[in-house]
Amino acid sequence: MKKNERIADLIKNRFGLATSAGEDMQGFDELANILNHRTHRRYLDKPVPDELLEVLLGAAFSAPAKSDLQQASVVVIRDKDKQEAIANMIPAMPWLRTCPVLMVFLGDSRRIRRICEMRNKPFANDHLDAFLNAAVDAGLVLMNFIRAAEAVGLGCCPISVIRNHIDEVAELLELPDFVFPVAGMTAGYPSDDGYLSLRLPAAVNVHINSYNDSQLEPEIESYDKRRDAIFSIPQEKQRKVEEFGVANFYGWSEDKARQVSSKERDQLAAYLIKKGFNLG
Repeated sequence: MKKNERIADLIKNRFGLATSAGEDMQGFDELANILNHRTHRRYLDKPVPDELLEVLLGAAFSAPAKSDLQQASVVVIRDKDKQEAIANMIPAMPWLRTCPVLMVFLGDSRRIRRICEMRNKPFANDHLDAFLNAAVDAGLVLMNFIRAAEAVGLGCCPISVIRNHIDEVAELLELPDFVFPVAGMTAGYPSDDGYLSLRLPAAVNVHINSYNDSQLEPEIESYDKRRDAIFSIPQEKQRKVEEFGVANFYGWSEDKARQVSSKERDQLAAYLIKKGFNLG
């Protein structure tokens, strides 16, 4: 990010659309960092000091929490054997093996249930919302960690694919009932600039007064073209060509439609039930 780059320019970089919003705004470093967020998967061989990690986790857990129930936890993985075990589960992500920091963010409905036992009170909210509250809390903590890490020059990469191996990860980390992995996280000092991913425009994801996706198809077509102009997905990266063939134009929407055309992580409900959650 260039020093004193205008917010309007950062918005244009993020969405591929010119805007007058923020054209007079400079010096808002936190806002600029958020707009310039990038995923980093390559790190320098440089440790993240424990004291700095403590600060970042303190910032992470300063995130909003539903009703102040604080239903998130994190496991910081320092055991190299455990880090290796997780890397072996996900061979497509070799940086898991060598990243300076590896963590798993957790939804934690166990703690409040234990507190109810401590205070001899019933836990009367044993239904689907108990899971959702913990998942949202963990997501907020995770995002706060990323914001804090980027503010001090670190890069991060959330790892949702650990949920493909949710039972193995839970066993490895000795997760008790009512605790579940939301996402892994790698962090470290980045060795490159990372990749800024063009996002869907406000016309698709911002609704005024009521939900309206009547213009979804033309907006997605335009978005695909803007994104392809910046980074065209090469033919060898097209998914499931045996099933769907090679597309002449392979944009974001074609890629994502192919991605979700097969079942993935359908073991999540069974895991949650096994861990004691009532999903009714």
